[in-house]
Amino acid sequence: MDRTPASSAAPSAASRQFRAELRRWRTRRGLTQRALAERVRFSRETVAAVESGRRFGSPEFAVRCDEVLATGGRLAELWPQVAAEQLAADGRRGPRLGEVDPAGPPAARRDPRDPQAVVAAIDELRELIGQVLAQPEPEGPPPPAANRR
Repeated sequence: MDRTPASSAAPSAASRQFRAELRRWRTRRGLTQRALAERVRFSRETVAAVESGRRFGSPEFAVRCDEVLATGGRLAELWPQVAAEQLAADGRRGPRLGEVDPAGPPAARRDPRDPQAVVAAIDELRELIGQVLAQPEPEGPPPPAANRR
């Protein structure tokens, strides 16, 4: 489960709505965070972190909560917008379109809207996959089998 952005970033609309809906449905059903966690098979800490905005949650979390809380799919319906915010906030995924990446030379970056750039990237991936698949098997006897009975 991914963490939210630093606390200095303002929470986004979809994330706030998801958290509010989760808390509203949980309290409406008379469940504590611990009781909900047991039913959805996530930890109480996860439920608390999602409700407080320290974490985004996951699509599986949203679906399980919908089932347990009988929301009619409300949380799963909100999830794509939350996931988009999560992706935008996740700095580990690299620079967003139009941002400069100081780690890589400009020639290495491609515009994902350019079909030729996409084809070139696919070709590079195919070549890399071919190289990996063409690697010879290690020579020598196979490793000994674990205690066979």
